[in-house]
Amino acid sequence: MNRRSFLQSSGKSVAGAALAGLTVTAFRPGSALGANERVNVALIGCGGRGRYVIRGLVEQGARATFLCDLLTNRLDEAAKFLSDVQKDAPAKTKEMRQVFDSKDVDAVVIGTPDRWHAPASIMACQARKDVYVEKPHSHNLWESGKMVEAAKKYERVLQVGTQNRSGPYTLAAREYLKTGKIGKIALVRVLNMKSGGPFKLGEPGKAPEGLNWDAWLGPAPTRPYHQHIFHGGWHNYWDFCGGDMGDDGIHQLDLALMMMGDPPPPKSVRALGGRYAHRGDDSECPDVQLVSWDYGDFVMTFELTGYPRYMEKTSATIRRNDLFPYWTMNATRIEFYGSQLLMTLGRHGGGWIVQQSGGGIVDKMYGRPCDEPHYADFLACVKTRKKANADISIAHTSNVALHMGNIAHRVGNVALAYDPKANQFDNPEANKLIKPPYRKGYEIPDEV
Repeated sequence: MNRRSFLQSSGKSVAGAALAGLTVTAFRPGSALGANERVNVALIGCGGRGRYVIRGLVEQGARATFLCDLLTNRLDEAAKFLSDVQKDAPAKTKEMRQVFDSKDVDAVVIGTPDRWHAPASIMACQARKDVYVEKPHSHNLWESGKMVEAAKKYERVLQVGTQNRSGPYTLAAREYLKTGKIGKIALVRVLNMKSGGPFKLGEPGKAPEGLNWDAWLGPAPTRPYHQHIFHGGWHNYWDFCGGDMGDDGIHQLDLALMMMGDPPPPKSVRALGGRYAHRGDDSECPDVQLVSWDYGDFVMTFELTGYPRYMEKTSATIRRNDLFPYWTMNATRIEFYGSQLLMTLGRHGGGWIVQQSGGGIVDKMYGRPCDEPHYADFLACVKTRKKANADISIAHTSNVALHMGNIAHRVGNVALAYDPKANQFDNPEANKLIKPPYRKGYEIPDEV
């Protein structure tokens, strides 16, 4: 999209004169498709993850009707990727507005970089489209709340791509904790202990032919094109992302809170971190980050690294078979310290074990990937209008914790008290990061 076709809000009409001057389709708010009708889905942002999500939805019975991306080659690659699971080729466009205007689209997958997740999701809701948005669903704390408001106002299904919420083994683990067998849980330890190397920008290079760089930047501040920012390096800058806690760690944070019954937002946060292993490189985001939140009944901690080679995510082999990770060096595990027993849980199919003193395993369950049941849940909710497993109203609270942790780090590795009703910290510098400035022409209005 270009900025003329983006947000020009008066906030007065039901139709989305609130966003982008969109034409509202004939869909009724809250209307349900028939049980046997195919859901027509569009993909906005045709990078690797977005392609897999829409393909997964097609394999679950949906029909891909539209692909949207700023690059022609990505549109072509996504169409080819879908061709062996769907005979009918979806339409292609570089203009997001065409997707939202189309009567051949019931739902959209938002697979853009992070800073576009909230604006595109809100636009979709206003156009009466249901939404599957990749994580993290927002770039800042304020806009996450606006997504909740938009989904409620326009009666939309808005599913976040934190697929662990739909996994049979994770749901079983939650039920196990509910039995109280492991005792009182006062400490939850979340790990995101990944490997990694330094980041160097290097030469800016030449922009791909036909790329609308201004639209790619979207709400982010203006900066010149750089090939290493465009091709994934944006993950190293706060203007575009939430660090690796937002990029990857949100999966574990969200799963941990699901396991604990989705408590209200924490009342305080403390942070420590920085570039310790890769000092002097070009990344703004920490390669060591420690965060702790006070939830009243328990403390949750988060530990992040971006350097040790020996830490590994759960492999595809483990996820697809009756195997467990080597927990000590598993990069993305969660530990629940009960007064009687310890539960260790792996995301994305890692399974779980419960241990007693001396390390003996009391109970266990192998895992499987959670993507397919998550897609199925979304499509079922589009038809029934029921709340999705990772509905935005639930995911928002996990997102609050994510942004609290990053804000506490960014304002100087401090402790912050947080008032969720007022959406305010006890620190004026921290409050400035709740809603960073939006570039003119790409604002989200206060009234969505």
